[in-house]
Amino acid sequence: MTTSEDTATVQALRGDVALQISRFLARRGLSQAAAAKLLRIPQPTLSKIANGRVAELSLELLIRIAVRAGLQLVLQIGAVPEEAGAFLTGPMPDARQGMRSRLAEDARDELVATAREMTPEQRLHAHLKHSELVTALQRAGRRSS
Repeated sequence: MTTSEDTATVQALRGDVALQISRFLARRGLSQAAAAKLLRIPQPTLSKIANGRVAELSLELLIRIAVRAGLQLVLQIGAVPEEAGAFLTGPMPDARQGMRSRLAEDARDELVATAREMTPEQRLHAHLKHSELVTALQRAGRRSS
């Protein structure tokens, strides 16, 4: 990877982490001032995140904010910057409790039970396969745009 590809990859990760934080805040329905207080950051920083102006924010800061929000993220890089992304895993904080269907709850419970029965190697293999599928979906989405 060239230096420009490195920079583009980090920028893609910044954008995706910021997007996940913004989605979290939208689900919470908080004002920017209240959200900034909750996440222990200045309101202007939160405004930059909410508006996708994250070029001057460090990836480390964005990860710290995601941790404070209780987001479980997976960061993925690839052979080219377009394969980089940040994806939610696990339950979302304050996850749309009233909005989940019984079918979704049953599927999640089954998934958790199955994951507990897997060896670490099997979980790693499943995670890698999941990452491959997500990358394929991203590529397909970008081609169709």
